[in-house]
Amino acid sequence: MPLLPSFRRKRFTVRPLESDDSETLATLHEEDFARPWTEDEFESLLLQENVFGFAAVEEGMSRARPVGFVLARLAAGEAEILTVTVTRAFRRRGIGHALMDAVLRTLHGERAEVLFLEVDEKNQAAIALYRRLGFREAGRRPDYYRDSAAQRSSAITMRRDLR
Repeated sequence: MPLLPSFRRKRFTVRPLESDDSETLATLHEEDFARPWTEDEFESLLLQENVFGFAAVEEGMSRARPVGFVLARLAAGEAEILTVTVTRAFRRRGIGHALMDAVLRTLHGERAEVLFLEVDEKNQAAIALYRRLGFREAGRRPDYYRDSAAQRSSAITMRRDLR
């Protein structure tokens, strides 16, 4: 019987974002958003004191190009996810969960009270992830998102109480 080739599934680690990541973040963001944020917009956000985030990179390659990231903001005990994405080639490997977990750990350390996010009602994979992480629907914004074909969809506002 012939032996099947073996392979090792790549493992990923999460590291804090830096302003030097802005160009890569803009490239990753462009893959998923009809109106992607620019390098300058990411750099401006990352320089704000109350904004933080994390990048997922291949384990052992801390300076490698990120394959996903999350950006969040914390003010007066309330936090929000500004944006999160994982490149298509690396989805369904737990990277989104690891990124969100890093945000949740940080917010627990900061004693934040609640975390909000908005997600396109069409993004069932993300909605399922957020529900597994303890988020619940808190409201909707009709016709909030527009895709590249100018089709509109609603944003679901979700929240997770942290205390």
